[in-house]
Amino acid sequence: MIVQDETNEFVGAVGDAAKAVRELFAETPLQENVYLSKKTGARVFLKREDLTPVRSYKLRGAFNFFRKAIDGGLRAKHFVCASAGNHAQGFAYVCRHFERRGVVFMPVTTPQQKIDKTRIFGGEFVEIRLVGDFFDDCYRAAQQFAVEGSGVMVPPFDNPDIIEGQATVGLEIAEQLRRETDALVDDALIILPVGGGGLASGVTRYLRESGHQTEFAFAEPAGAGSLRQALAQDRPVKLAKVDNFVDGAAVAEIGAEPFSLLRDFDARTVHLVPENRLCATMVEMLNIEGIVLEPAGALAIDTLKDYSRAAIAGRTVVAVVSGGNFDFERLPDVKERALRFEGLKKYFIFRFPQRPGALRDFLDLLGPEDDITRFEYLKKSARNFGSVLIGLETRKRENFDILSERFKAAGWAYQDITDNDTIAGLII
Repeated sequence: MIVQDETNEFVGAVGDAAKAVRELFAETPLQENVYLSKKTGARVFLKREDLTPVRSYKLRGAFNFFRKAIDGGLRAKHFVCASAGNHAQGFAYVCRHFERRGVVFMPVTTPQQKIDKTRIFGGEFVEIRLVGDFFDDCYRAAQQFAVEGSGVMVPPFDNPDIIEGQATVGLEIAEQLRRETDALVDDALIILPVGGGGLASGVTRYLRESGHQTEFAFAEPAGAGSLRQALAQDRPVKLAKVDNFVDGAAVAEIGAEPFSLLRDFDARTVHLVPENRLCATMVEMLNIEGIVLEPAGALAIDTLKDYSRAAIAGRTVVAVVSGGNFDFERLPDVKERALRFEGLKKYFIFRFPQRPGALRDFLDLLGPEDDITRFEYLKKSARNFGSVLIGLETRKRENFDILSERFKAAGWAYQDITDNDTIAGLII
């Protein structure tokens, strides 16, 4: 049952959006997760937006935008979007549902898997155009096409109708906690991932204007903390540099409309999630729970690590899982990052003596739990020594302390480059 406050226009509109979106899919599950609950001491629920037909919440906003445009009599030759990810797939799915022509602009560098999925969702109603090496070039081309071709741009987050559609996640959380558990949304801590801010602004506005006293926390990638910066400076700020690893949330500037709805939150409510730590969470959830998460989809779960057991023991915590569109070709990189975060893998540059038996001497220093995963000569110009890149993996992080002492005692000259982003980025 959807309960609406008819005295509040936004709350009522979100209720209408929630009823309408049932044309596409049933409400996504709110699942109590025993593993995370035992680990944290809280009662942890996962709002599984990775289980929509397109495996992300983006379908909600796109559907609401189309629904209101069509109901409002908007006539357009094309609907247009620029995206290489979840927004494109949600857009394509909705184009097919409403049988409306859509044009999706994607960078030329978009992985073929994402292109194929978007084409499958849209079928005959969607045309895909590959333009530019970078998203900004692609976005400008889409805007120009929309203007010149009598098209309508469907933005990923910075639009009231998109926000209203994403807010249906908040409505479902409140209803499901009341209906399916003995918990109340007023007593809950809800952790929301943030990219452009459409989901976070929609959910927080809906629950606040419904009269709930819910506590919120926000999760951004450490390399793309646009909301954190905006709240700290009380205005949207375009980041000079963005780490694109968390591609579903790597946004250089928070949307203007979302920021207007989020600006009264304290910057300290925004958690910056280290990318390598996030990888450890992705691997953990895959191995233990069998849940496939894209990096952005793991943000809220990973943020649980920022809370001490005492801080959330006994509380109801809802982590919104925003998406599960993970390309398994990325898995080796994710596992590598996870091992480095957990201190189980390191990279070194050794000054290796050029003499018979040197490699055997080195191997004798390794313990039974230590393994060489990479061995590569970088330079052999010196007669007596050469530079060697060595990757080592072990089962316990304290093993590296033992190795360090052994290397020192044996007189080996080396440099640990594991956390040196400049050098590691060039040669690893």
